[in-house]
Amino acid sequence: MIKVFEPSLTLSDKLSVIRTLFNNNISGTSPIIEEFETETAKIFNRKHGIAISNGSTALEIAFQLLDLKRGDEVILPSFTIISCLSAVLRTGATPIFSDVDSNTWNMDITHIEKLLTPNTKAVLMVHTYGLAADATKIKDFCETNNLFLVEDAAEAHGQIEGGKKCGSFGDISTLSFYANKHVTTGEGGMILVDSDQYSAKSRQMINLDFNNNERFKHNNLYWNYRLSGLQASLGLSQIKHLDKTISNKISQGLYYTSLLSEYADLIQCPLSEFNNVKNHYWVYGIVLKNGANREKVTDELSSRGIQTRPFFWPLHLQNSLPVEFKVSENKLPNAEFIGKNGFYIPIGNHISKNDQDYIIENVLESINAR
Repeated sequence: MIKVFEPSLTLSDKLSVIRTLFNNNISGTSPIIEEFETETAKIFNRKHGIAISNGSTALEIAFQLLDLKRGDEVILPSFTIISCLSAVLRTGATPIFSDVDSNTWNMDITHIEKLLTPNTKAVLMVHTYGLAADATKIKDFCETNNLFLVEDAAEAHGQIEGGKKCGSFGDISTLSFYANKHVTTGEGGMILVDSDQYSAKSRQMINLDFNNNERFKHNNLYWNYRLSGLQASLGLSQIKHLDKTISNKISQGLYYTSLLSEYADLIQCPLSEFNNVKNHYWVYGIVLKNGANREKVTDELSSRGIQTRPFFWPLHLQNSLPVEFKVSENKLPNAEFIGKNGFYIPIGNHISKNDQDYIIENVLESINAR
C-alpha cells in the first residue's frame, strides 16, 4: 500500500531524539523546549513561541486568550478541520461560517465582508492544504474593523504571503506538528504571539496555572497541554531542514499537476500559486468533476494499493454542531462541493516519481471505471 503520508525523518532527527534520551531531557520542563520555541519564533518572525501538546489545543488556548463572551461572533471557514469549530464553541461564542473560494479552497475577503455584524469580534483565518490565504487583505480588514485575527498556519509551515511569513499575521497564530506536517514532533503544536501578556497567560494556561512561589496553590482551573522535551528535540532538528522539505513537496506537486494537465474536464487540481505565492502542497488534493463518485473512486484506488484521504467535511454540516448554529445545505456551495468531491493522494519523501506515475494512471482508470 502506498500510504497517503509518512513522517519524513532524517538520521539527524533520530540522533537528536537519542541524545535527548541519553541526557534525560525528556520532560515538559526540559531546556530543549525553550530552544525549540526560540528557533520557531525566529523562523516565523514572532517575539514569542509557546510549545504545546498539539495544534488543536493551540487553537483552544488562542481563543481562550481572547476572553470572548456568549453572543460574540467569530467568522471562520466552513471548509477546515473541526478543531477550529471546537475552539470557538468552547468560548461560548457563535461560529459564523464562511464559504471558500472554489479555486484556492481558502476563505477570502469577499466572503468575510458579507458576514460582518456589530457582534463580530474575531476572524479565524486558515491557510488550506499548503496554499496561503489572502492574508494581507484579511489582516487589514480586521485592523480596520477592530477585530481579533487568529491565524491557523498548521498547513502552511514556511509559506509567505505579501512578504510576510504565514504564522506572523495573527494577533495569535497557531501551528501543528502532527506526523504529516512539514515539521513534525509526532504530536505537538506552537502558539505564536508578539504580546508579552498573551505569552505569559498562555504559559500559565498550558501548565495547570502552576505558581513557582506557591507551586500547588492554583488560582485557575487550567490544563496540562505541555510538550515534552523528547518531542521538542525532534522538532528542533526537523525545523532545520524545513526549506528542503518544502522544495521536495513543490516538485512533487507540480509533477502531479503536469500529469493531470490534460484532464481538467475530469479533475480540478490545486492551484500552483495564488497572489504570486507558490503552493507548498502540504497535501495534494484533487476534486472530481462531472458526477464522479468519490467513494467508488477511492475504494478502487485502495484495492490497487493506493491510500487516499477525503477532504474536510464542511463544519456547517457536522452532526456534532449544536442545532442553534446549523446552516441549511446549499448555503455554502463551494465548501459543500469541495468537501463532498475532494480527496488527496500520496505525497512526500516516501514516494518516487514512478510511484506518482502509477498513482495518476490509476486515478484516471478508477474514474473511468466508476
